[in-house]
Amino acid sequence: MWALNPSRVMSRRLAAAYTPNLARRRLHLTPAPFAVKPFFLADIGEGIRECEVIQWFVQPGARVEQFDKLCEVQSDKASVEITSRFDGVIKKLYYDAGEMALVGKPLVDIDIEGEVAEEPAPIKLEDTPAPTPAEGSKSPIPQTPPAASTVITTDIPPEHIHSKLATPAVRRICKELGVEITHIQGTGKDGRVLKEDVAAFAEHLKSYQTTAELPETPAQSPSIALPPLASETTTQLSPMQMQMFKTMTKSLSIPHFLFSDEVHLDPLTACRTRINAELISGNSTQSAQKISYMPFFIKAMSLALQKYPILNAKLNTDGDKPSLVMRPQHNIGVAMDTPAGLIVPNIKNVQNLSILEIGEELLRLQKAGAAGKLSPLDLKSGTITISNIGNIGGRVVSPVIVNSEVAILGIGKAKTSPAFDTHGAVVPKTGMVFSWSADHRVIDGATMARMATLMKEYVEKPELMLARMK
Repeated sequence: MWALNPSRVMSRRLAAAYTPNLARRRLHLTPAPFAVKPFFLADIGEGIRECEVIQWFVQPGARVEQFDKLCEVQSDKASVEITSRFDGVIKKLYYDAGEMALVGKPLVDIDIEGEVAEEPAPIKLEDTPAPTPAEGSKSPIPQTPPAASTVITTDIPPEHIHSKLATPAVRRICKELGVEITHIQGTGKDGRVLKEDVAAFAEHLKSYQTTAELPETPAQSPSIALPPLASETTTQLSPMQMQMFKTMTKSLSIPHFLFSDEVHLDPLTACRTRINAELISGNSTQSAQKISYMPFFIKAMSLALQKYPILNAKLNTDGDKPSLVMRPQHNIGVAMDTPAGLIVPNIKNVQNLSILEIGEELLRLQKAGAAGKLSPLDLKSGTITISNIGNIGGRVVSPVIVNSEVAILGIGKAKTSPAFDTHGAVVPKTGMVFSWSADHRVIDGATMARMATLMKEYVEKPELMLARMK
C-alpha cells in the first residue's frame, strides 16, 4: 500500500474547489464585437484621382458577401460597379450619392464575419434576476446588440440614391446652377445627361412660373413637359407614293455595290463659262438658254457607256435562267424634285445628241415636271439614272437602283477646298463627289470603278469629251 502524501491531497482539493471560479471568469454576458474593416476605393483607371458615387446598392445594416455590389461610381472615362471583398455587415457609408469619392480613401466600413468564433448564448451565473434601471442601479447592464443573423436587409435602395448617368463635370454644373439632376431628361447615350441638357433645363426654369412646384419624377419634369398630343390620323398613299413604294420594295432584292470618287470641276467650269457667254451673246445658232453642268455630266456618262455597255443593260429574271438584255439606246434618266414628288423622266438617245441638244431637252423636262405635264413616254424606257441631290445639299449619297436598271449615279454638292497643283503650290479647287451604285449580281467592282474613272476623266478634261463626240 502506498502512503498518501498530505500536501499532494491538499493541492488536489484546492484545485477542485477553485475550478468553477476559473471557468466562471471566462464567460461573457455580451458577444465580442466583429472586426470593423474600412473598404478603400481602389484605383479604377490611370490618372483618376476621384470619382462620383452614382448610386448605392447597400445601406448601413445590410449583410453582404464577397462579390456583392456595393455601389456604382462614375469617372470622366467610365462607369464602374464596386463589389465587396469581404463577408460582413455594412456599418457606415462615407459618401452620399452624388458626392465625389477619393481613390485610396475609405468607401464603407464592414463588420467582418468569420474572424471571431461564434459567441455562445449568454449564461446565467446566479438565480437572482439582474436589477433594472428602475431599482436605482448605478451601472445598468447594457443592452445586448442583436446578432448579425437577425439583421433584416433589403435589396431595394432608397429613391435618393439613384442618380442619372452623367460625368462629374456635368454634375458640378448642376450644383453650381442649383438644379437637381434627377429632374433632367438626358439626351445622351443610355439617357446620359449632357451639358446641353443642363443648360436647356436651367433656361427653362428661368421662364417657369415661380409658383410651380418641381415634379417628383423626371417623367413629369418641366424640361420635357409637352403640350397635349393631337390625335393620330391615317392618310392613304398618293398614286406617286404608291408607285414609289412598289418600285423601292422591288429594289430591296438588289445587292448594291457602292463606289464614290471626287471629281474636280475647274476645267469644266471654264469651258461652260465660255459656252454660256457665246449663247448669251446671240452669236450661236442654237436656241438653248444658259446651260448647267448636268448636260455635260449626261454626255460624259453616254461616252463612258460606249466602252462599258454592261452598265446600260437590264437583268432579266423572268425566264428559267437569268439573262442580260443589252440596250444600244442611252436613255439617261434624271431624278427631279417636283411638287407632286420624285419623278425620273429620261432623255432619249443621248448617244446621238450634242451637249446643247441635251440642255434643251433637259429644260423641257424640267418645265413639264414642274407643271405636272410629263407624258408617259417621258417616264418610260430609262436605261441608267443620274440623281443630283447636291442641288438640295449633301456631298455623298447612296442611290438606290430600280429593278429595270443595273446602275445609278448620285451627285453631291460642289465644294471649293485648298489643294496642291502640279508645282506643289496650294490653290483652290472646286469638286463634287460622284457616288455610284451597281447591281452586284452582274456588275463587279472593277468594271464599276473603270466606268466611274472614265466618266471622271471626261468631266475633268472636257476637251477630251468634245473630241470623242460624234
